[in-house]
Amino acid sequence: MDPRLRGDDRLRCRGDEMAIMKQSIEKLRATLNEHNYRYYVLDDPIISDAKYDQLFKQLKEYEALHPECLTNDSPTQRVGAKVSGSLAPIQHAIPMLSLDNGFSVEEIYAFDQRIHDRLKNNDLIEYMCEPKMDGLAVSIRYEKGRLVKAATRGDGQTGEDITQNIRTIASVPLVLRGKNYPDVLEVRGEVYLSKKKFEELNERASQSGEKIFANPRNAAAGSVRQLDPRITAARSLEIVCYGIGDVIGDIPHKQSDILAALQTWGHRVNPESAVVKGIVGCVAYYEKLAKKRERLPYEIDGVVYKVNVIDLQNQLGMISRAPRWAIAHKFPAEEVMTTVKSVTFQVGRTGALTPVAHVKPVLVQGVTVSNATLHNMDEIHRKDIQVGDRVVLRRAGDVIPEIVRALVQYRPDHAKKIQLPSHCPVCHAVVEQIEGEAVARCLAGLACPAQRKESIKHFASRRAMDVEGLGDKTIDQLVETGLVDSIADLYTLTETQLSSLERMAEKSANNILDALEKSKKTTLARFLYALGIREVGEATAKQLAMHVGDLPGIFSATEESLQEIDEVGPVVAKHIVRFFKDKNNRHVMDALLKSGIHWEKVSIEKKDLPLKGKTFVLTGTLDSLSRTDAKEKLESLGAKVAGSVSTKTSYLVAGADAGSKLQKAKELGVAVLDETQFLTLL
Repeated sequence: MDPRLRGDDRLRCRGDEMAIMKQSIEKLRATLNEHNYRYYVLDDPIISDAKYDQLFKQLKEYEALHPECLTNDSPTQRVGAKVSGSLAPIQHAIPMLSLDNGFSVEEIYAFDQRIHDRLKNNDLIEYMCEPKMDGLAVSIRYEKGRLVKAATRGDGQTGEDITQNIRTIASVPLVLRGKNYPDVLEVRGEVYLSKKKFEELNERASQSGEKIFANPRNAAAGSVRQLDPRITAARSLEIVCYGIGDVIGDIPHKQSDILAALQTWGHRVNPESAVVKGIVGCVAYYEKLAKKRERLPYEIDGVVYKVNVIDLQNQLGMISRAPRWAIAHKFPAEEVMTTVKSVTFQVGRTGALTPVAHVKPVLVQGVTVSNATLHNMDEIHRKDIQVGDRVVLRRAGDVIPEIVRALVQYRPDHAKKIQLPSHCPVCHAVVEQIEGEAVARCLAGLACPAQRKESIKHFASRRAMDVEGLGDKTIDQLVETGLVDSIADLYTLTETQLSSLERMAEKSANNILDALEKSKKTTLARFLYALGIREVGEATAKQLAMHVGDLPGIFSATEESLQEIDEVGPVVAKHIVRFFKDKNNRHVMDALLKSGIHWEKVSIEKKDLPLKGKTFVLTGTLDSLSRTDAKEKLESLGAKVAGSVSTKTSYLVAGADAGSKLQKAKELGVAVLDETQFLTLL
């Protein structure tokens, strides 16, 4: 600047220089964002990597000289956040549902028929077909076009905050392109690792003596959930977007047009996606992609069919965990041959003994398998499996290794039959198998270390009390050293006790104590699920919490009253009543509550509705509405819907192909309604 200029002129010149520099920086950012879009979304770069690197370096230099011009959405700021202590929970504005699976053409045709029946439409349905990526589902929220938040799918209702990690993925725009996007746009997609990058990652890990990942999906999931975004950035993750969640603003009226809009706004969508007419077109798409599967640069485990018109999707609605308008058509599991070397029995948290076959290691879908589940003794007898047999093995659902069948024609002379042990392999207590049940159980209860360990692992798991950092090996040590005898003992642990464990530093010990303290604020449904009551899963726990409200109501419940709750049949009701009558279980619960575990009381609305006090049971198939819709209509009118017929049942609604419930209703003198009578009542 010319020193001869007067003060006002100097300020004006300095202001002009700043304005020019700001414009230069903004123009350079726009140029880099456009090149990112062409490279990652359109796969059509127009400059070399060296030229891109030169522009990127220039932007970094400008921003270093003028930090007042630096913004969070600059291409240079994808990595820069501090290491996080944990991943905070994020509640999804709209649940991220899973998909129902179909494994055969018959199941896919049945899916199409259900759609026609529900829509009362005989015309060909237009479907959007997409590859089913084998990665991690995520949700990315934009407000006024800027990335503000990202989360994993989690349990569908609540995910984990992965905003800083998602920002490191080059194919995720930090700012949406154009100007016609909604004010709020939640983009949903699948984060994945290409086959090539997966091989490179494992090669580097092998050379440095680090963990080798089993498959690209595990590598992608682990990378997205890193506490240090720099680790995520080094993994070369990619994303393809398949839909939207929460939106404030206008969106297209077809799934295919939504994907086209997402691409216009800067997001990658899968170029293999296609719109077809009718279910025949879906099956043809499936067959075409199955032939192409091995040549794709990423892993897929099937294809997804979605009704393309959004209005029709809304008419079809959803069930508890999945939309009615979409289905995943899974590829058949890869089958390989191997040999059973031996069989051992694992003891679960309810005492169930599960036979596990130890097989000659074999590669299945990129994973080396050396153990496979045999489920139970009935399955072993049905499949006629013996130690020493040559067997066919697959990964059920592309995840759990299981033995499909024995090749008895190759059975060696030294083959041995598999015997159920008479005593527990862990605590040596008596093993019992009740007649009519497939599962054999150790009768020692929590006196059995295996059951104690598994109960604690279940209690601390993410979907239960969610005690982050309390892994299997730590729990094993806690039980084996006598520091923990029951789940309640977790809340009495001290830093000194935890630090005394092998490979447990002071910081790790304090992290576990913090996680335990954080877990004390929970929900009644999570608490009930965490207790590990036999046959009580997440859905049943939620129904219990919703209908009973708090622990005293559950303590006083009878088997009959529990059976009036959806998801609770006679067997489950018996398990619940037995659990809460057990003095040891009550003692553990008292200790848990005294430690500070608490939740907001569930409010139970009681209104004077026309069917209040009436109990219905549904059986058979209704032509005009689904079982779920019938339940919802009855419950909205105040009725209770039970899973089995008893003397307290007011009406049995019998559709086509009604089974044993109809016979029992007649024996007990329960009023039976056919579909016409039921609809008249509604």
